[in-house]
Amino acid sequence: MKHPIRLLACALSLLFGAGCANKDADQPAGPPLATPVTLVAARVTEAVYYDEYPATVVAINSVELRSQVAGFITGIFFREGEVVPKGKTLYEIDRRRYQAAYQQALAGLRSTQATVENARINLQRYERLAQQDAIARQIVDNARTAYATAQSQVAAAQAGVAAARTDLDYSLIKAPFAGRIGISQVRLGAQVSPGATLLNTLSAENPMGVDFVVPETELARFTDLQRQPPPRPDSTFRLVLPGGTPYQQPGRLLAIDRAINQQTGTIQIRVQFLNPERRLTDGMSTVLRVLNRQSGRRVVVPYKAVVEQMGENFVFVAGDSSKAYQRQVQLGPRLRDQVVVLEGLREGDQVVTEGLQRLRDGGRIQTGTPAQAQAAAGAAQGGR
Repeated sequence: MKHPIRLLACALSLLFGAGCANKDADQPAGPPLATPVTLVAARVTEAVYYDEYPATVVAINSVELRSQVAGFITGIFFREGEVVPKGKTLYEIDRRRYQAAYQQALAGLRSTQATVENARINLQRYERLAQQDAIARQIVDNARTAYATAQSQVAAAQAGVAAARTDLDYSLIKAPFAGRIGISQVRLGAQVSPGATLLNTLSAENPMGVDFVVPETELARFTDLQRQPPPRPDSTFRLVLPGGTPYQQPGRLLAIDRAINQQTGTIQIRVQFLNPERRLTDGMSTVLRVLNRQSGRRVVVPYKAVVEQMGENFVFVAGDSSKAYQRQVQLGPRLRDQVVVLEGLREGDQVVTEGLQRLRDGGRIQTGTPAQAQAAAGAAQGGR
């Protein structure tokens, strides 16, 4: 008897439960709860932003110092790493042989000049005798030839003096312009060969160049900057030194390379910066910031309002019916905690910045705290 009673009790329980479930199902569903959110109005402001390029500082004027005569180094007249003025003597190559060659060339010139004077005097004497028919005409012609030959020898002797003087001058290597001298590659007593031995490198420090490369697709942008300078050239090019320190001097576009590199599809550009405090050094790695052409008055919103889905960007915009709708936007650069919106928003649009995680397209929203939203939802259900 016990088993049939247990079966009956279970059956009654199931029927009672099913009835309760059907009763609950018949109750009308309440409205979906509003998601508590925070709204911020999109605003228009001056959005100034820059494109960044890796760049290298280069000396605009730089030269490798090499000897043009052979010999041994007999003098070094600078401190390595110092700034030297234009024309300062830097190296001396043994000058004795060149001084002797110069003196010999001078002596040969004087001898040739004496020969010319003697030939001139003889020619004048023979011409007077010829006027008196006291000498054969052949002798006068020979005197004229001797005088002309002596004059040509003077020209050759003068060229020899100039060559000897040049070699003597080349034995002193001087700074072709003011700049910083590097570490010497030779020491006293070292033997140097013409054009082969590198002595040192000299580079000017003010102004300096900054080289960087851009894709060929951006060439037109920089060509326009070169042809038509911007109204505020002091803000177009900015330099960031190693360590992130901004460089205070403005830059100007100096040159665009003649051709595009076929292997990389890029072209090299040089910007010039003044360097009065010698903070820029040849070979320094920097970051060059170039003012973006889209800078100006733009719509901006907080960056946290943007939701990325499948490579596209969206924001939730509050509508008139207390609902938020998803809207696709085209973003510009990020400005700290703000972001530029190029397309998709207008000034004054109310965008959601808090509560995005629980929000769906067309979902109801409640501005305020979560407790206030729950209370509003409960009141709506109680009214039913």
